[in-house]
Amino acid sequence: MKNSVHLNTKILGLIGHPLKHSYSPFIHNIAIDLKEIDYIYLPFDIPTSNLKNAVRGMIALGIRGFNVTIPHKENIIQFMSNVSEEASIIGAVNTVVNELGKLSGYNTDVNGILETLNPFKEEIFGNEISIIGAGGASRAVIYTLIRYFKPSKIFLVNRTEQRADSLKNYFQDKMKYNSFKTKELFPPDLVEVFRSSKLIVNATSVGMYPDVDDSITMLADSFAKGQIVFDLVYNPIQTNLLKLASSNGAIALDGLKMLVYQAAKSFELWTSETMPVEQVYKSLQLFLKV
Repeated sequence: MKNSVHLNTKILGLIGHPLKHSYSPFIHNIAIDLKEIDYIYLPFDIPTSNLKNAVRGMIALGIRGFNVTIPHKENIIQFMSNVSEEASIIGAVNTVVNELGKLSGYNTDVNGILETLNPFKEEIFGNEISIIGAGGASRAVIYTLIRYFKPSKIFLVNRTEQRADSLKNYFQDKMKYNSFKTKELFPPDLVEVFRSSKLIVNATSVGMYPDVDDSITMLADSFAKGQIVFDLVYNPIQTNLLKLASSNGAIALDGLKMLVYQAAKSFELWTSETMPVEQVYKSLQLFLKV
């Protein structure tokens, strides 16, 4: 890293627990180096019991802004002076900007999802899609797809259908979207659902390191030529899901670009600078040896 700390260096950071596998410090400090601006990005491992004190500390220390990850994305909202529209509807904040002690919360996962899928907007727009998962990540995916891609139907698939129903009801109320169909994650029953979907999004941690042999489905018939399969998992970059999808003619999108694009939006909110996304992405690939 070329950046060094001075008296006027502005501090950015990340709060969550645990943080040892996060690539965010690497991404942001590379961007800071490339832009030659006087910032530094630091990780702060904050257990749930210390969240309130941590937020007070961020304000007291004049930290310019910080990312928020598991398990604080929902609980952080109570400490915000302002919450953006997308963060309010999703119910989670992953980026906080500190303006003289007034904290504003945003959800830049939306930007990460949108920028990853935008090159395929014509193919996706107005078509059926499948989303696997009913956790925090799937909330950002659902919001982005309804807001920007207007799907004709969303198949919401989860291990427990009851949780999928709960999420369906939430977004029907919040976004007045009524074309959901919930399904239990039982791959043999989902072959036709997946094949009929122009886009499949894995918004679960299935297949993530160290459980790299896992996949939401191992049935090759689930995929079709020209279909788009987007896995939010970025470690490993090529998950078993993406390998199977691409071997059957689908377009495979990994979670690494989403990670960089969501970081780029956070970076812009804090610094008013544009992150050099392609350079940062290539640096991250080199770092990960992919």
